[in-house]
Amino acid sequence: MFICQKKYYPFTNLLCIVLLIFSCSKNESSTEPKIKTPIEKEIDFIKTFGGSKNESARAIIKTLDGGYAILGFTQSVDRDITNKTNESFDYLLLKYNQDHTLQWQKTYGGMDDDRGSDIIQTSDGGYLILGSSTSSDGDVSKNNGFNDFWILKTNSFGNIIWEKNFGFSGADNGLSIIQTQDSGFLIVGVLDVTASGGQGNTKLSSKRHAGGDYWSIKLNVAGSLEWSKYFGGTFTDTPYDVVQTSDKGYIIVGSSDSADVDVENNKGSYDFWIIKISETGELVWKNSFGGSQADEARGIIKTNDGNYLVIGDTRSDDKDVSMNKGAADFWVIKMSPIGELIWEKTFGGSSFDAARSISKTQDGGFIICGSSRSGDIDVSNNKGQNDAWVIKINNNGELLWQKNIGGTEVDLAYDVIELNDGSALVVGESSSSNLDIQSNKGFSDLLIFKTK
Repeated sequence: MFICQKKYYPFTNLLCIVLLIFSCSKNESSTEPKIKTPIEKEIDFIKTFGGSKNESARAIIKTLDGGYAILGFTQSVDRDITNKTNESFDYLLLKYNQDHTLQWQKTYGGMDDDRGSDIIQTSDGGYLILGSSTSSDGDVSKNNGFNDFWILKTNSFGNIIWEKNFGFSGADNGLSIIQTQDSGFLIVGVLDVTASGGQGNTKLSSKRHAGGDYWSIKLNVAGSLEWSKYFGGTFTDTPYDVVQTSDKGYIIVGSSDSADVDVENNKGSYDFWIIKISETGELVWKNSFGGSQADEARGIIKTNDGNYLVIGDTRSDDKDVSMNKGAADFWVIKMSPIGELIWEKTFGGSSFDAARSISKTQDGGFIICGSSRSGDIDVSNNKGQNDAWVIKINNNGELLWQKNIGGTEVDLAYDVIELNDGSALVVGESSSSNLDIQSNKGFSDLLIFKTK
């Protein structure tokens, strides 16, 4: 600190006063505005589940008995994984009670690669499970070529009632499933249109498509095909989530870097591409949101006021994206039932942050999970590489709290639900064995953590 001592010379005294004023002014002007530190949520528990190979959780749902079920996939045949005899990937289903005690586990698949992606509990108390399969043996009755959509209907104990697969000779990946208002099911995923030779629509389409398209398949309650339709352009179009609308239609969200056929108004690179289809699969409207960089939508949920929130990640800082905090951010948009943008918000830090799932909370807010490589701005710290990151926002898109967990390796969150006590239960995968992650049983473990 600059200190002026009293002197007998008037000029020296004046110089001291000037220097002191200048020093104080300089310090005040160089003070940067403080960034409000986000509230960090406390953690109740962190668990890993797996064997000596690879495991991952991709979806979690609350069950009718007050517990929850987790779907993912496993490669292991040891440690926590039981009743599995080969090291190919299989669907993995875990059922927990409300006290977080594992009640049972099931694996499903054949001798090749089978990976679960989404699960719902059906109105009869059983489960409908969706993913992708390259097998044609074991639990899988056939394979149409490379990856197929593979769907299982089970009872409440996870025993298979029926199974179906849909696909052609290419990589067709099932990603999201809902039960419809007529007690049937709608499935969405990627159709390899090039490999299918244009097959995939209930009626042959005269439009020119290529690459991967949004593929929607409508089944009745028994799993029989009612119709199927695909939508997209000549590049890569990947749907990740779907909701049914009040008029019995569907809104499908994902990403697209096409700018032709069904896709218009591409903003640049990949966009949030959102389409509305009718109850019978006819295209009603389509819209693209994003900026000049890559923007990918991963989840959609209906809000209490009849609109929709769509989440994903953005690398843009222009056009529809008002702010980018660094590299990639969680991006949340609110849109009307006809696809008009109401507002948009970004959340994250100066590195890469990517949202993967959204759930509604009892107080009208939303919890969103994904991963973060940041340790600043909205993210309180970084443990090393990717951390699993969960945030809560209110219905106006204001950040209420956040929490990241992980170790020095890669830790990812894929899905989240709110429990009856208001806590968040998050699932994903972890390769760490230090800091927040006490043990690692293999290459990657299935990850479960709960906030207080």
